Amino acid sequence: MMHMKPSILLTNDDGVSSIGLWAAYDALTPIADVTVVAPASQQSAVGRSISIFEPLRATQVVMNGNKAWAVAGKPTDAVIIGLYSLNLKPAMIVSGINIGENLSTESIMTSGTVGAALEGSNQGTKGIAFSLQVEDQGDKFDDPRTLAHSFDAAKKVVRDVAERVLAQGFDKDTDVINVNIPSAVKGGYEVTRLAHKLFHTGVEKRLDPRGRPYFWINGPLVEDAEEGTDVHAIRKGNVSITPITLDCTSYKACDAMKKMFR
Repeated sequence: MMHMKPSILLTNDDGVSSIGLWAAYDALTPIADVTVVAPASQQSAVGRSISIFEPLRATQVVMNGNKAWAVAGKPTDAVIIGLYSLNLKPAMIVSGINIGENLSTESIMTSGTVGAALEGSNQGTKGIAFSLQVEDQGDKFDDPRTLAHSFDAAKKVVRDVAERVLAQGFDKDTDVINVNIPSAVKGGYEVTRLAHKLFHTGVEKRLDPRGRPYFWINGPLVEDAEEGTDVHAIRKGNVSITPITLDCTSYKACDAMKKMFR
């Protein structure tokens, strides 16, 4: 008797041509039926924004000999198109492998990779977001088709984590599992909480040829964070696994708020 493989909707925010996306595809196809529905172009740092003021086009393309859907929109758009237009019924959504880590509350709020997984969970299908640390932050902005970094270790993590979740299911209090893989894996898995910051935020002012100012938001990575956080785990070379919930309610603050607004 043949056993049906579970189905996975695979997406990302680096675009349908990203080497990270297809590394995840290679890792997952032995254990699942994978359908790629991803943005047609680079969509990093768009978070959970959705295209509601313009029409969306979804085009079937062939990448590396495999069929995929390229959506002219954002990662959340790709997930919604996959679920409601292509009528996919995946067991879960996988987003990534993102080129560059998505650590801390700062990053997961803006990450298109995490945003896609959150949107899937919001629509009833939970997901895992995978991100790979890069040593040179400039790699995040290079052509995602040509990153020289090896994905061999990351592929093993993607397959192992996905297999475990497919076999055991998501915890009822977890909507998304945020997985960050160090550029050099030195340890094992570490279940973590979100650090507060990933970057020291700064703004660089420059002048255009006509002497008018313009600005770049920039800043170096934080050196480290406290024990138990995702940032610290990655700095140690561990694979960080952070359970995330869609519910942003601060339950600890509710009593104080009731007193304030009695």
